[in-house]
Formats: sequence, C-alpha cells, structure tokens
Amino acid sequence: MENICIEDRKKITINGATKVLSSTSTQAVVEVGDCNIVISGTNIEVTKLDLDNKEVIFSGNINSIKYTTKQEKTNLIKRLFK
Repeated sequence: MENICIEDRKKITINGATKVLSSTSTQAVVEVGDCNIVISGTNIEVTKLDLDNKEVIFSGNINSIKYTTKQEKTNLIKRLFK
C-alpha cells in the first residue's frame, strides 16, 4: 500500500516505493506496486532513499504527480511487425 504526503509543494514523501526508475532535475519516476508515479517540477532531487523501508523523499518545486501503468517489456521484433 502506498502513501503520498506533499508538504507545501516543496517536499514529497512516498511510502511503498519499490524502486526509483529515474530522477532528473525536472522529473522523477518511482515504482510503487503495480504502477509508477511520475513527479514533475523543477529542482527535483532525492533527499532520502530507504528502499528497505520502502520510503523515498524528494524535494524541489513539485508541479504535478501522475500515476501510470507499467509498460510490459516487448520484443523489438514484435513491436516492428505489429
């Protein structure tokens, strides 16, 4: 079960995170259960990463949060000849 806490659009805490898939200064993608959470904004950085306790904290200017489904990995040949 995930829990998201946003403080003044400057800090976001995500409980239930299993993996940080990517993190740049404008976007971070976190794997949570069967979906991904995409955090967009500016000056985004990881301030705490504790995957043993499934917690990650980001700071920066948070503009949006979006849930996305995980995309299945498909074979290149299958994608070309779809």
